[in-house]
Amino acid sequence: MKFWRGFLIVVLAAFSLAATEDAETEASVDELMVETVGRLLDGKVIDSSLSREPLVVELGKRTVISGLEQALIGVCEGQKIKATIPAHLAYGKRGYPPTIPGDSALEFEVEVISLLQQTPWQKLVNDVFPIMCLALVPTLLGLVGLYLYNKANTQPHGKKKNKDKKSKKK
Repeated sequence: MKFWRGFLIVVLAAFSLAATEDAETEASVDELMVETVGRLLDGKVIDSSLSREPLVVELGKRTVISGLEQALIGVCEGQKIKATIPAHLAYGKRGYPPTIPGDSALEFEVEVISLLQQTPWQKLVNDVFPIMCLALVPTLLGLVGLYLYNKANTQPHGKKKNKDKKSKKK
């Protein structure tokens, strides 16, 4: 899985299975239309990329449901897959109201249109930067604690000298 974390996958689902019989609609189509189709097993369409750009998925970043991410591991550019995702790898018992009922299995028809490898800068930002931030938080807290500890333990020199002078005079 670590090998695939370095790749972004641009995903589109295969065409809708329903063919149109309307001659007017067929004549007005000038460009190829590809859509992502996610549907319940009863056939109800719950998601489509027809009106959106292709979906960009970075493996390992939880940008899609875990079942779809698992289905994308090992796919090649241009490959088309049909993924039937059980409820526990989709939205589980709670579902995604009101669109997806609880305990619903989902079906996705997906076409991978391109694979992109991370640039060194993206790798730095995605892999190294979060680790640096995790290390900085305790370091900063430690420095603040050390500063406060030192401040609390140092007595002002002026007040101590004044007390000593008063006690010597008596």
